[in-house]
Amino acid sequence: MSRPLCLPAGEVPDSGSMPIPVFTVEDLQRLDIAAATSVVEPAPHTLVNYNTNVYAEAEAQEFTTTLAGYPVTVRVYPIEYTWDYGDGATLGPTQLTGYPLDENEWDLETDTSHRYTETGDVQVGLSTTFEGEYSVAGGPWLAVDGTSTVDSAPVDVSVWRAKVRNYADDCNENPAGAGC
Repeated sequence: MSRPLCLPAGEVPDSGSMPIPVFTVEDLQRLDIAAATSVVEPAPHTLVNYNTNVYAEAEAQEFTTTLAGYPVTVRVYPIEYTWDYGDGATLGPTQLTGYPLDENEWDLETDTSHRYTETGDVQVGLSTTFEGEYSVAGGPWLAVDGTSTVDSAPVDVSVWRAKVRNYADDCNENPAGAGC
């Protein structure tokens, strides 16, 4: 007849005493992992045939839970991003997060930028894949076998066409002139 194993709080049983539970990919996918923030520049409007910059803001996250009665700490890290530009074009999966442009920069090609070829309203989507590791009762960190993908809220963007026109009127002298 076997007897239950009793250990002091925080002490992990050795592998010969009792099997340590495994934190599975299904357990990982049940965590409330915060989605990355999807940023579009310029937004909410951009122009046809100009580079529209997109980037992700994602961070590592930590969770505490229990598994088979054991306290478990789980860490997740963003590892891949998949962009859906809303016009049928996609990028990824890629490790590229993109980056914000300086305030006065626009139409700059970046690793994650996109050129729209038609006017209209689109939704830019982002899916972020996270990998994880876990520690049971303060034991060693172990890799979770699998990943979890989290979708961000889509960003609404209106793609406009710009037309340049030259006018000869001086708007100071003729405020009602064409183009004033």
